[in-house]
Amino acid sequence: MHIYALYGTSGTGKSTSALELAHRLGIDAIIDDGILVYQGRKWAGTSAKYEKTKIQAVKRAIFYYRDHAEEVRQALQQLNVERLLILGTSKRMIQRIVAALHLPTNPEYIPIETIKPLQEIEAAKYIRETQGKHVIPIPRVEVEKDFFQKIISSAQQIFSSKKEVIGETTVVHPPFSGGRIQIHPQVLRKIVQATCARYEAVTQIHKTAYTFHDLPRLHVSLSLQLPFGTAILPLVRSIQQALYNETSYCLNIAPASIDVQVVSLKLQSP
Repeated sequence: MHIYALYGTSGTGKSTSALELAHRLGIDAIIDDGILVYQGRKWAGTSAKYEKTKIQAVKRAIFYYRDHAEEVRQALQQLNVERLLILGTSKRMIQRIVAALHLPTNPEYIPIETIKPLQEIEAAKYIRETQGKHVIPIPRVEVEKDFFQKIISSAQQIFSSKKEVIGETTVVHPPFSGGRIQIHPQVLRKIVQATCARYEAVTQIHKTAYTFHDLPRLHVSLSLQLPFGTAILPLVRSIQQALYNETSYCLNIAPASIDVQVVSLKLQSP
């Protein structure tokens, strides 16, 4: 059996990347947070995300409980898996899983940074920390068999580069994830106002919107007043970069995109 090990700190988006990586490398099965996923379905084990405390979740994820480990070991033997992908927060965690499941001790390690852009990793970590969202690489219907529907927020199909459906992930809110942090719209407006105030050309900010669907995105519409002949595009790009720097610093998250819309433009005669 050839073992692949995808590792990265908690909340970096390993589970959302697992299906696509498995599809690309021809991997038969995935082990993620205590469950064995085979052909896009949960085959054995119990998800650590169902545990009530973080300590119990860690124990479940590393197959600390003998009956849990034995169940997954037997399933792997019955399936005769040739290529297995293990997800973990570190190489040490991967090694604990490998030992608990009596697997080959020389996995091929894959850092999450090598398959996922840094910006997407930062966005995934921010959403995990502020909204408590966790992803399981199995369909929603599979999750509903095991747990209460009230903690399931959504399910999303994963496509290959050829637009073929290769699997589905489900977003859950584990009991141990705690509360949520919300950014008040007024705070965001203040950040945008303070940033745009550095530019004399910005005369009015009409609208500020920040969305967290998939990846965080910022949209700002404003009015400009410029001397005739001023290059507008470099100015807008400068504003975009300033907004990017300021929101990254204040909110600890780099927006996936910043759209600046100039809704009115007044030109001054030289």
